[in-house]
Amino acid sequence: MKAEIVIVGSGAGGATLAKELTKQGRKVVIIEKGSRVKKLGGKVRSAIKLYDRFGLFLKSKEGVVIYRTIAVGGTTLVSCGNMVRSLQKEFLDLGVDLEESFIEAEKEIGITSVPKKFILCGSKIITGIANGISYKMAPMPKGVDFSKCNSCGNCVLGCNCGAKWTSEDYINQTVSQGAILKTKTEVDEILISDGKAIGIRAGHEKIMADSIVLCAGALATPVILQKSGISAGKRLFCDLFTVVYMNTRNLNQLKGITMATVNHEFYESERFILSPFVDPWLALFFSTHGHRISRENILGIMVKIADESEGEVFSNGKFAKKVTRHDMRRLNMGESIAKEILVQAGGEADSVFITPPRGAHPGGTAAIGEVVNNNLETEIKNLFVCDASVLPIAPGLPPILTIVALAKWFAKRLL
Repeated sequence: MKAEIVIVGSGAGGATLAKELTKQGRKVVIIEKGSRVKKLGGKVRSAIKLYDRFGLFLKSKEGVVIYRTIAVGGTTLVSCGNMVRSLQKEFLDLGVDLEESFIEAEKEIGITSVPKKFILCGSKIITGIANGISYKMAPMPKGVDFSKCNSCGNCVLGCNCGAKWTSEDYINQTVSQGAILKTKTEVDEILISDGKAIGIRAGHEKIMADSIVLCAGALATPVILQKSGISAGKRLFCDLFTVVYMNTRNLNQLKGITMATVNHEFYESERFILSPFVDPWLALFFSTHGHRISRENILGIMVKIADESEGEVFSNGKFAKKVTRHDMRRLNMGESIAKEILVQAGGEADSVFITPPRGAHPGGTAAIGEVVNNNLETEIKNLFVCDASVLPIAPGLPPILTIVALAKWFAKRLL
C-alpha cells in the first residue's frame, strides 16, 4: 500500500491531524492498534475493556497505575470531556505559537463551561461549600453539547447520549473523505532508507509513505522510536492524581456531569487542581485495595498535580514511574484542602479514604526540544511525533484541547 502520510494512532492528535490533512486532499492511512467501539453506553463492563489491563494492572515497576485506552478514538472516548488550554506559554517559548489553533479548536468543538443546571447532587454541595470557605470552584469548560446531555454522571464510561466530543468524530469525517483506517493493526517498525522514513511494517504488511507521524501515545510512541534507533522514553510524566473520599448519610455524586467544577487557584503556585469526582468503578477499584465502599453514600474530590518528569518507558513497553517527594508534598497539600471541604459538605471525617496516586495523562517521552525539533520532526527525516509524548512538561491539566491545537498547528506545517 502507498500513502502520502501514515498516522499511527487515532486519539486526539492522530484524528485531528488526519482530518486536517484529508480536508486538503492528502492521501492518509491511519493505523490503530485497537478496534472500533460499537457502543459504550455508560456501562462499567464495556468501558473497562478499553483500558490496557482493565485500568487496574498497567503499573510502573514502582507500582503506580497509569491509564491508557486502546481503541479508535483513544482516551477521548472515556475522558470527562474537559477542555482547557495548557502549556501555551511553554510551547511559545519553544517557537510553537498555538493561539490561532486554540481559537479554531474551541470553536470547532463547541467548548462551553458547564451550565448550573448540570451541577447536581454532591458536586453542587461541594462547589457551594468550597466557594463559601474561599476555595473558589468555577464551572469546568467542556467539549459537550449540553442540549444532548442527560446528566447520567458516567462520562468516563463513554457517553451514552452522544453529547461529548471524541476524536472518533474526526475519524468518521476523515474516513468519509477518503482516508483509510486500519484497525487491530500494530506497528512493528519504521522502514528507513538513507536516514529517511519511507514507510511502516505491521506484521506481514508494509505501507510506504512520504511522511510518518506517530500519535500512539506517550507509552507506545517511544517504544516505536526506540526500535527505530532513536533515544526516547525518558522524562515520563502522567499528571498524578488522588481522590479523597468520605462517607455520608444521604449524599452522593451519582448524577450530574463528571468534574463539573474546578478549583485553579493553587495551579500557578503549587501546580495542582481540585475537582468533584468519584471513580465510576468504585466498588471494583476498592475491592482490589481491601476496602468496601459504595457510590450511593460517598463524596469525593480529585487532587491532580503536574508531577515531575522522572519516569521512563523502555523498549519492551514496560515503564518506571515513581511518586517523588515533591509530588507527594503537592498531593498532600491538595488532599488537606479536599478534606476540609468534604467535612464541611457533610462528610464523616473518621471515614476518610485517599486513593493511591495514579496517572491519567502520560506524556513527555519524546519531548519537543529533545527528541523532536520545533517542527515535531525526529532525527530521522520525515518521521514526526504529534501526541502527548512531545509535551515539554506535565500540564497538570486536561491535555486534550492542547493536543488538538498542536495537531492543527502541525498539519499546517506538514502541508
